[in-house]
Parts: sequence; structure tokens; C-alpha cells
Amino acid sequence: MEQVGATRSFRYVPKEKRKERGEKVRGKIKYSHELCRRLYTFFIGYDDRGAPSIAKFARSIGVTVADLERLRRHKRFDSAVRECEEIRRDYLIDRALDKRFDPTFVKFLLTESNSDTVDSGEFTLHLEVKE
Repeated sequence: MEQVGATRSFRYVPKEKRKERGEKVRGKIKYSHELCRRLYTFFIGYDDRGAPSIAKFARSIGVTVADLERLRRHKRFDSAVRECEEIRRDYLIDRALDKRFDPTFVKFLLTESNSDTVDSGEFTLHLEVKE
């Protein structure tokens, strides 16, 4: 049993050595149509412990988000990611309307996911005039 406040040191072990030991090694992922199906299945069948995300999907299959971003050069995978972002958007809105998620926080998450358009200098201004 470790003592409270005790420090542990970790040292880097090369990938080849970890493979020899039989440890799971995260690596690059290759594109396949099966990956698109798995992505859809993950987003559609997500439970109520939170909202589905690309990061959670990446962790579930043992890769990084950067690995999945590299696969977006494939049209079919890019289309699947965009559709899953819409599924996530609908999921968040439905949970906010059901009062399962805080609507203000959902609004924040939705604007955060659209930060690409905000960073590019584009914005939309909605004015409502009441007399």
C-alpha cells in the first residue's frame, strides 16, 4: 500500500518493448467502412451518463482524437463525423428540453462546438425588438 504523499516515478518504455511484454499499445488506426458503422452505432446507442463525443468514441476504440482527425480526409468518414455531430447536437437539445441537462450549459457546449465559425470572424446577430 502506498503512503499518502508518496511519489512514484515513471519511465518511458519503448513501443517495441511494450509489445514484447504483451501490453496493449495504442497506435495509428487504418480507415475502413467498419469504422463508420462503429461510429454511428456509438452515437446512436449512447446511454444517459453524458453526451456522446468524438473523444469518448476515440477512447472506446483505443486511439486518440488526432488519429480520427487524420481519417477525415476520407469522404465517407468525414460525412459520418459530421452526421454524428448532428446526432450529438440533437441529443444535447433533447436532454435540455427534458431538463436532464442544464439548458445554459448545453447552449455553451453547442457554441463551443461551433467555435470554428466564431474563430473565422463570422458571426450572426439576432435582434428582437419589443415595444
